[in-house]
Amino acid sequence: MTSKKATAAPVVIVGAGLAGLAVALNLADRMPVIVLAKRRLDEAATAWAQGGIVGVLGSDDSVESHVRDTQDAGAGIVDEHTARFIAERSAAAIEWLVSRGVPFSADPTGPLGLHLTREGGHAVRRIAHAADATGKAIHDVLLDLARQHPNISLRQHWMAVDLITDRHLKTEGPGRCHGVYALDMQSRRVETLPASAVVLATGGVGKVYRYTSNPDTATGDGIAMAWRAGCRAANMEFIQFHPTCLYHPQERSFLITEALRGEGALLKLPNLEGEAARFMPAHDPRAELAPRDIVARAIDFEMKKHGVDHVWLDATHLGEAFLKEHFPTIHARCMQLGIDIARQPIPVVPAAHYTCGGVVTDLDGRTDLPGLFAVGETTYTGLHGANRLASNSLLECVVLGKTCADRIIDQAPSVLPRLPDWDESKVEDADEQVVISHNWDELRLLMWNYVGIVRTTRRLERALHRIKLLRAEIEDYYANFRVTRDLLELRNLVECAELIVRSALMRHESRGLHFSRDFPHTLPVSFPTVLTRPARSAAHRADGHLVR
Repeated sequence: MTSKKATAAPVVIVGAGLAGLAVALNLADRMPVIVLAKRRLDEAATAWAQGGIVGVLGSDDSVESHVRDTQDAGAGIVDEHTARFIAERSAAAIEWLVSRGVPFSADPTGPLGLHLTREGGHAVRRIAHAADATGKAIHDVLLDLARQHPNISLRQHWMAVDLITDRHLKTEGPGRCHGVYALDMQSRRVETLPASAVVLATGGVGKVYRYTSNPDTATGDGIAMAWRAGCRAANMEFIQFHPTCLYHPQERSFLITEALRGEGALLKLPNLEGEAARFMPAHDPRAELAPRDIVARAIDFEMKKHGVDHVWLDATHLGEAFLKEHFPTIHARCMQLGIDIARQPIPVVPAAHYTCGGVVTDLDGRTDLPGLFAVGETTYTGLHGANRLASNSLLECVVLGKTCADRIIDQAPSVLPRLPDWDESKVEDADEQVVISHNWDELRLLMWNYVGIVRTTRRLERALHRIKLLRAEIEDYYANFRVTRDLLELRNLVECAELIVRSALMRHESRGLHFSRDFPHTLPVSFPTVLTRPARSAAHRADGHLVR
């Protein structure tokens, strides 16, 4: 297929994971695209996803069943229209990936010739997967396609600093996004990138917590930038803690996929033996296949009750051949660490895993700011509610990546205004890295201790007070010194931390991933928590820096 004539400016996509690549590949035959990756192109969170992607494909499955499971997992505040819209397009999403060459695990008797597995919260087997490294298989294929496309420019080690909006042009009006300021880490300069549209696909905020299954890229950049530009954020209190992250001193971010429990692995206490060691049946009739929020809280409860640092995930009864065939990545990595999962249980703990809230968008990826779009974990679309159903996230990226691309083409402006350059007159500070490192550690430990799986109002209020102090210190550095990746990431993390805490304080109930000891019951009727940024004060200069 030949490319159409380029528009005045490319679409700039911030993030090179599945969400960003899905938008890019759906756009590139019709518009030029620039994709920014702040680390290597292969370091996106997508590549870490083990389990799979939902597809309503089997004869025993239906859109209604998938919607119902999504609503049940989301604890009553899933947007039904969104869930149905995405479920109805799940088969087409799988077919699109298959047609691009994604090597899903095969089963000649399965729908589309695919092997489908089952995960917690799903009524039937509907998870298409590539063994236990689905995200990497998908990402590798789409990244190769993007590299080959003449209309896609991939830039690694480029980090978006902030969005360029009408306030930078000092113009009145409803506002629009005109591009991004981006730090080229090799030249150490901030460049001005005009854009027909900007797409935020930066993932979630897992690195705001001390323990997370997320890669180092998950610093909430897109959420923070959109918030600073005046967009709404919703449901930020719902941070999903994956129940089973490997507990090992040499590997603090290795996920043990939920599909292992889907195939029969059992959670057990390390200080008991036999059937008595199992604890999930006492917490939920679905036992190990209960939704993630229930399993994570159960593990947290048992660890505190028994004074242990971890629990066991026992898959030894599944057999070595089965484990090597279906979970080769987990088997190999654990063997490297001295754990033979065919003969030994796996030590696991919960860890921050997925951000269910984010920038408010519609089903075309549109935010509150014209010209600005967002897709994937960066967003709140209403799909995940108070708890994400396993493997819905990759599906959301593929489905809404296409609708976002289609909408951008319909709305792209023909001419852009001249944009001001970034102020490069700031000096470097030799002590900056020490302060940033200290503040980073303080913020992540604070969030882990005060805003974790179980919360109280007093802890949240204390966290908010300390976050505001940290934020003032970070903003002072941002206003006066040259920006670095570490400073930008810390600035974005503290912004997101405040959004998480403020959202949690607004929810006077326990629901899904948010559990408060002060409000332990679930209200009969509830709604998403939506935060709206106050009007920008005169204390901000046009370049977004604070005036001292």
